[in-house]
Amino acid sequence: MYVADSRSTPAAPAARLTPGRRPAVAPTVLALGAVSLITDVSSEMVTAVLPLYLVTGLGLSPLGFGLLDGVYNGFSALVRLVGGHLADRGGRHKAVAVFGYGLSAVCKPLLLVAGSLPVIGAVLAADRTGKGLRTAPRDAMISLASAPETRGRAFGVHRAMDTAGALIGPLAAFLILRQAVDGYDAVFTVSFCVATVGVLVLVLFVPARTAAEERAPDAPRASLRAALALLGEREVRRLALCALLLGLATVSDSFVYLLLQRRLDVPDRWFALLPLGTAAAFLLLAVGLGRLADRVGRWRVFLGGHAALLCAYALLLPGWRGAALPYVVLALHGLFYAATDGVLMAAAAGAVPAELRSSGLALIQTGQASARFVCSIAFGAAWTAWGDRTALSTAAVALAVCAAGAVLLRPADVSETDEGRPA
Repeated sequence: MYVADSRSTPAAPAARLTPGRRPAVAPTVLALGAVSLITDVSSEMVTAVLPLYLVTGLGLSPLGFGLLDGVYNGFSALVRLVGGHLADRGGRHKAVAVFGYGLSAVCKPLLLVAGSLPVIGAVLAADRTGKGLRTAPRDAMISLASAPETRGRAFGVHRAMDTAGALIGPLAAFLILRQAVDGYDAVFTVSFCVATVGVLVLVLFVPARTAAEERAPDAPRASLRAALALLGEREVRRLALCALLLGLATVSDSFVYLLLQRRLDVPDRWFALLPLGTAAAFLLLAVGLGRLADRVGRWRVFLGGHAALLCAYALLLPGWRGAALPYVVLALHGLFYAATDGVLMAAAAGAVPAELRSSGLALIQTGQASARFVCSIAFGAAWTAWGDRTALSTAAVALAVCAAGAVLLRPADVSETDEGRPA
């Protein structure tokens, strides 16, 4: 693992491709991947048991769960621009990321004493605030440490390591629930301990600054106004609009797992293992799809990922209950994330200048997260009013319509110069 003192000389920028030579992934990317791996073990332990804990343990309705799930997955949208702005001012990407990871870690033990809907909602909001603050600075560090033509691979490697944690987390939660008397309390406690380790790794092993983060004399000053002004750029505007449109029809992971449980009558004790299928497919496909995106175009791969999600919706609609159903649906779900999560950030990094990289990525992430927040609440309300099948049918039609709109927009893959500005 790459070890760097935060007081040391800034790391050199990533080298550009040399003919005949396979580029290595930057050490900063590997270090951040390790942080994400450990942190995702912690967060996915909670995510794996949270739907069952809220719906079965606390007796929440699908609408109530939809509201909380919307908070859990969408509240970070409110602070992503703030996190991106703070990180770009003075190049403090690592400092903002450390604060965000630390805030999320502190929230884990608070779930032990949260027994009502308002308190749980407040804890989840604080946890997502931490995620919102750290995501854009972390992705900015990945993009700034990588050569423009290999960013798809770099994000693929990071997301693969991140997903390895997502694979371990539900398994750990499953084992704890089977062995511990107070299973949920034990899961929340262990999750806090693991999250603390992730923060320590970030502090000790990720360099504070890379050479690409050094501010040029004529660089634009980082501000919220400058970040919003990026929407004046054609490709940034198109990417943000497409991410928002497709996010409006992206059903939350938790609802996908709850639908699978209902279709197959999965016992409660096995529920925490369902995310493993998504994580395994994501882990296996992330690097390959990242490299493919670098070669054939990131937008094509991104849109293909949503086609896979639409196929997963379609399989959940009929009355088919074959033994292969969960494996196919979860594989398609993992393919969706492998083709969209890091690929979108790699495409967005090519459209914004290095000095506003964190703010620009946060702008696109904000639109996507806000849309998913709306989708989660709307899907929960539709499920409560009309039933799960009608709600999913509506989501599938909406996804097809939004995908058609995204095809018409067709954002271009933007190449970059050494300075990280659009060519």
